[in-house]
Amino acid sequence: MKSFPLCLLMLAAPFILHAEEPLVVPLWANGAPGFENLRNEPEVIARGSVKHVNNPSLTVFLPPKDKANGAAVLVCPGGGFSQLSWNGEGIEPARYFTNLGVAAFILKYRLPREKNSPYSLQVQPRQDGQRAIRLIRSRAEEWNLDTNRIGIIGFSAGCEVESFVIYSPPAGDPSATDPIDKLDALANFQMVLYPGPLGIPAKFPAVVPPAFIAIANDDASHMGAVLSEVNGYHQVGGSMEVHIYAHGGHGFGLGAHSKFASVKDWPQRMADWMDENHILHPVPATKPK
Repeated sequence: MKSFPLCLLMLAAPFILHAEEPLVVPLWANGAPGFENLRNEPEVIARGSVKHVNNPSLTVFLPPKDKANGAAVLVCPGGGFSQLSWNGEGIEPARYFTNLGVAAFILKYRLPREKNSPYSLQVQPRQDGQRAIRLIRSRAEEWNLDTNRIGIIGFSAGCEVESFVIYSPPAGDPSATDPIDKLDALANFQMVLYPGPLGIPAKFPAVVPPAFIAIANDDASHMGAVLSEVNGYHQVGGSMEVHIYAHGGHGFGLGAHSKFASVKDWPQRMADWMDENHILHPVPATKPK
């Protein structure tokens, strides 16, 4: 077998690495409305987390073409709105979804609880979440996505961004100058992992998307949010699957680092749920009688 000279391999290496880097798409081309002057401030990345997000964006992970099934998931990492748990609740879930044939888009949203943050807890995370769904929907043809199978997953504080999206009016603005803002922010399904309470409404809308919910019973400070969401779904007859594990604590991510076998295996339960709800494949067409 003919080998390439070492010097050529070294020259090619940067291009190979660059090709493997995921695409990053700002939510707004000119920066977030009202905060455009902050868009060039650098993010702070350390120890698997991201801070100082001023130019919210999507990091795009597309599955191989031979695996792609048209479904998409917006991934919202947690971190208490002071940081983003980027590796364990962003990169790892995104790669898990692409292995299922699902396109994944990690949301870098603005962080109101970071020191000296100019952002509001009730405003900017909601804007970022809704804009992210609209942006994914606007490029569905380019990314070969089924607009009826665009969902969202949140971890901890990321679930609060998720709730802002799920339970806020999703309709677009027909008079908007930006065509993306004319689209709806509807998420067709949701996965909820050890959520916080923000964004969960006192009264649920009559129609809610199918939900997969998981938490550990010893995550006492977050159990109330799960019970509120489960009760809300039950009251309106929403479809849900709920897993409450006896042990696992808070922030177990995909479970790989947990010492509890049941928690390690929870992603398979989610994959089964996605398959059974026709998320991993289109709903079969109804044959005419």
